[in-house]
Amino acid sequence: MARLSTIATWNRNPADEEAMGAAHAPIWRRMVEVSVPHDIRESTVLDYGCNQGGFLRLLHDIARESVARAELLKGQRPIAYKVADQAATLGQTFDFAFSHEVIYLLPDVAEHARDIKAALRPGGSYIAAIGCHTDSSLWPRWRKLIAETSSIPLYDHSLEDVSRAFAETGFNVSVRPLALNAFMHVTIGSAYFPKVTDQLRYYTADKVLFRFVRQP
Repeated sequence: MARLSTIATWNRNPADEEAMGAAHAPIWRRMVEVSVPHDIRESTVLDYGCNQGGFLRLLHDIARESVARAELLKGQRPIAYKVADQAATLGQTFDFAFSHEVIYLLPDVAEHARDIKAALRPGGSYIAAIGCHTDSSLWPRWRKLIAETSSIPLYDHSLEDVSRAFAETGFNVSVRPLALNAFMHVTIGSAYFPKVTDQLRYYTADKVLFRFVRQP
């Protein structure tokens, strides 16, 4: 799913936009590994803020241009991509919803929680990966770096803000560190990770997975 707007892609640099899928694949695999406890072949799954659709393609195999690209890449997989302002307007409800680094691009977390609630079936789960939040020691640096390339405004949300918004909307809220269980490529001189310890800390502590379960 992508937000309805005149923005073509999230990243102003087309090459960087194309590279995001490969860079995020280990994170997506970890999200599925720790949050989907059973066979989901009969489940309906929503990827909120799908960019070019890589997460759903990976799950099946285990801005409008982005959605068009996702359609091109999906092949024969049973996946549909839509452009919409609200998940609730898609005309169906889902067993699972996922998002990866989407919430910091949304101005109103409470509105997002209400939208996800309307899109989930009772008992359905929304798994949201968040590393861009005000509780991360890297966020002040990252906010400046991301603003230089993002086509979308950025917003400052704390983990408490997110937890409260979903709890008050009627979700059971739980959280865990992403704790990426893979070797991470080290880029010497990275603007995002000036030190190797920054990268380790980010993927073991700062980046978290929320699980929001819709109550009946």
